[in-house]
Formats: sequence, C-alpha cells, structure tokens
Amino acid sequence: MYQKFQATQIFTGTELLEDQLVLITDQKGTVEAIVGIEDAGDDIQNFEGILSPGFVNAHCHLELSHMKDMIPAHTGLQEFVKQIVSLRKVDEEVINAAIVKAEAEMLANGIVAVGDISNTLDTLEQKVKQNLSYYTFVELYDLDPTRAQDKINAGLENQKAFEAKKLRASLVPHAPYSVTNNLWKLLAIHFGAHTISMHNQETPDENDFFKTKTGSFLGMYERTKVSLDFFNATGLSSLQSVLPIFKNAAASILVHNSFTNYDDINAVKKQMPNTFWCLCPNANQYIEQTMPPIELLRNNGANIIIGTDSYASNWSLNILDELKTIQKHNAAIPLEEMLGWATLNGARALQMDNTIGSFEKGKKPSVVVIENISSDNNLANAVSRRII
Repeated sequence: MYQKFQATQIFTGTELLEDQLVLITDQKGTVEAIVGIEDAGDDIQNFEGILSPGFVNAHCHLELSHMKDMIPAHTGLQEFVKQIVSLRKVDEEVINAAIVKAEAEMLANGIVAVGDISNTLDTLEQKVKQNLSYYTFVELYDLDPTRAQDKINAGLENQKAFEAKKLRASLVPHAPYSVTNNLWKLLAIHFGAHTISMHNQETPDENDFFKTKTGSFLGMYERTKVSLDFFNATGLSSLQSVLPIFKNAAASILVHNSFTNYDDINAVKKQMPNTFWCLCPNANQYIEQTMPPIELLRNNGANIIIGTDSYASNWSLNILDELKTIQKHNAAIPLEEMLGWATLNGARALQMDNTIGSFEKGKKPSVVVIENISSDNNLANAVSRRII
C-alpha cells in the first residue's frame, strides 16, 4: 500500500516543483517516487501549500528546555551565560517534563532531526525513544588549563553513555573563548570522523579577547579567579585563532557567526571546506538583538544550515519561525534556497543525508506541509506541520 500526497508545490530538498505532481511513499514514509498526477492513480491526499522533507534543527540545547521564559530577552551574551549557569539546578522531574514537551513541539512543527548540545545526560532517556533522529554534541568547556584532562574524562563518560544506547555522539568545544589550549589539544584527538560543532563569534568582545587580550571577556576570567597568564593574544579573530586545531574535524558546524567577516569565511574555505554555517536568527535577536551576516555568507559560497538554539534563548523551537526572521531581514533570498538550508544541508551537516533531507527514492525524510504562504512566497503567516 502506498501513500500519495499532492500540494501546490513540492520541494524536493533541492528544488521547488510546481507542476501537477504527486509524492508517493510507502506506509512507513519511505519515498517511492514523484510522478505526474496522471500516473498516480486514486486516493491522493491534497494540500494547499508546499510539501517538504522534514526540517533539520542543526543546533539546539534540549536539556535547557525548562528555562523557557526565565531569562529576559536582550541581556547580552555574558549576562545570558551567567543566568544559564544559575538556572541549571532544578528538580529532575521539571527538566524531564520540559524535554518531553519541547521534543513534542519540534516533532509537530516538522523537525525530523536535531543536532543537540549536551552538557549532561538529562536528554538520554528521551532520545532513546527515537521520536527524532539526534546527533548529540557532548560539549566541553573550562577556563582552567589545569583541569583539561578531568574535563575530557568526564566528556568521554557521557559520550559512551549515549553511544551505549546506539545514539551518535561526539566531543565538541563550547566556544573559542571557553576552551583552553590544553583542552583543545585533548579534544582534537577525539574528532575522528565526527561532525564537530562550536559556538562562534556571537559578540565582538570575543574577537577583541583574541586579537588584543582586551574587552569584557577579561571579567569572565576574573570572576572565576583563573589567572590569564597562560593566554597570549593572537592578533587574529577568535575563529582564525583556533582553526589550526579545529580544522582537523571531518566536518564542522559553526553556530551563530554574528560577527564573522570575509577574512574568517575565506580562512575557513581554505582550511575547512567541509564546514556548515548554522544560523539561529531568533536566538541572535533574543540575546544580542543582532543578525548574522547572511548575505556575506551567501556571496562567498558558505554552506548554510538552520538551528533554533534553546528555549532559554528563543520563543519557539520551530525552523519555520527561523526562516520567517531571515526573510524579514533578507527579503530577496529565494524560498527554495532557504528550504534547502533547512532540509538537505542540515542533513549533510549531521551526516544523515543518506536517509533524510530530500525526497529521493529509498529515503525516509518525513513529509511536512507548509501552509498559508502568500502568492509571492512570503512566510509571515505560514505554519508547518508534519503529516508523516
């Protein structure tokens, strides 16, 4: 038995098709073909809107879901990080309930896979249920170079716990400014064939810290009472400063990129061609009231993907809401291109494109319908829902 879906348009993962076409899958959602309506037969389900493969949320912190509405918007990055730390210690039942609710929202909105940052094992129980496909990034950070080995050991224990449940996981750095050289060197040993994710250039102070050892990041170290004698300014941006080690990853995801410039993009293209630039525009608006340099990335051939970040820094966990914000600030970007960022590009970044991301025969990408799109492809009133 086959399922048959027709809509105003079908986005295949690479292109928007507007002819009278029907998507055919088996009962479990495995793609069989896209055929002309005259060859599809009976029992076709019809929709007004766009049929799309399931969305890929390339950057999330599911374990922070209980922090929804707890941190005021527009605090700035450093105040935001301080509040994250203070809000982590809550009852396990509260954390678990929020994780279940957040995952259900992602599922309903059409997300099929998630690149999820984990500092704990709080999400393990839910991920084992395999409602969504997860690539877990076991994130490490520490400002004290003497504790690097302890951090690696703890990270490896968490990675093993996920992998023991057949869940893919890799050890990743939090950000250039929060990982010491000692920890970087130990991390690189474990990159292997994994995708490695890193928060990148969310604030100009991050670049100032590396270029000249100045700016507000000095206060972050002072608060932790860690001497900065070990750190020397590089004269380079934060991203270029860590590239000599970071480039050893098989694939990489750079997240946020609000203050990335042409030289950064060019350096990455030369040294790390298998890099994906993750945009989380609503989180950028929530924390710093900024937008990433999307046109600069596009004009320089960057592989762009989309994430939601966490409920601590967003109003929803909905990829379509991220596309709406991008379109609001960059109206000329074709919808077809943005949908590619949200589907096939994301699947490639998470090394899942053999099964999801596009309507190719044999794949099982889920099927999402995007409704209430205007005639000129404006998404302002659009909604998305998963239909299989």
